[in-house]
Amino acid sequence: MTATVKSEKTRRLLVDSALTLFRTRGYADTTMRCIAETAGVSVGNAYYYFRSKDELVAELYRHLQDEHRSAALPLLRDGHNLGEHLRLILLANLDVMGPFHDFGAHFLRTAMPPSSASPQGSRAGADTGVGRAKSIAMFRQAVTVSRPQPPLAIRDDLPELLWLVHMGVTLFWIYDRSPGQRRSRRLVENVAPLAAKLVILSRLPVVRNIVEDVVHLFQGARRDD
Repeated sequence: MTATVKSEKTRRLLVDSALTLFRTRGYADTTMRCIAETAGVSVGNAYYYFRSKDELVAELYRHLQDEHRSAALPLLRDGHNLGEHLRLILLANLDVMGPFHDFGAHFLRTAMPPSSASPQGSRAGADTGVGRAKSIAMFRQAVTVSRPQPPLAIRDDLPELLWLVHMGVTLFWIYDRSPGQRRSRRLVENVAPLAAKLVILSRLPVVRNIVEDVVHLFQGARRDD
C-alpha cells in the first residue's frame, strides 16, 4: 500500500468514525480523543489529519458534495426544461444529505464558512472554494442542456444564481423539523418551476429589467470578494 493510499484510508476511517460517534453521542459530546480511539489511531495521528471536529465535518461535506454531483449529473438531459433540471438537482441534494440532518447546522457553520473564517492556506478553505466551483459547474451544465435556452443577458450569471437558490434550500433544510424534511421537498417542488418561469419571463421587457437589476446587483457584490 502506497503512502498516499494509506493516508486517504486513514482520513476516511477518521471521518467514518466521527460520523458514527456524532450519531450515537451527539456532536457536542464527541471529542477528538473518542474519534481517534474508535478509529484505532493515536490522538496525535488524528490531529495530524484533522485539526478539529469542524475539519472532520468539512471533509464529510466535501464527500457529500461529490456524491451529489455523481447522483445529479446523469439526470440532466438535453432538451429538458430548466425547471425540471433544477428540481432534479435540488432533490438529489436532499436525498444525499438526508441521513445527516441531525448535525446539518454544523455543515452550515464549518463546511460553508465565509472566506475569512478559514485559515489562509488551510485545506478546509481550499476545499470550500473547490466544492463551490464544482457545484456551480453542475448548474452550468443544467443551463447548457436546457431548452429553451435562457436569454443571453443572464445566461452567464444564471448558474451562480441557481447555486444561491440551492444554498437557500439547503439552509431551509437544515432548520426543517418536519418528518423526513418533507417541507424542504415541497419547497423544491414549488421553487424549481417558479425559478424557471422567471427565467423565461425575463425575455419580456418589464421582467427583463428587474432580472437584469438583480444580476447587476449580484455582479457588484461578487466584485467585492
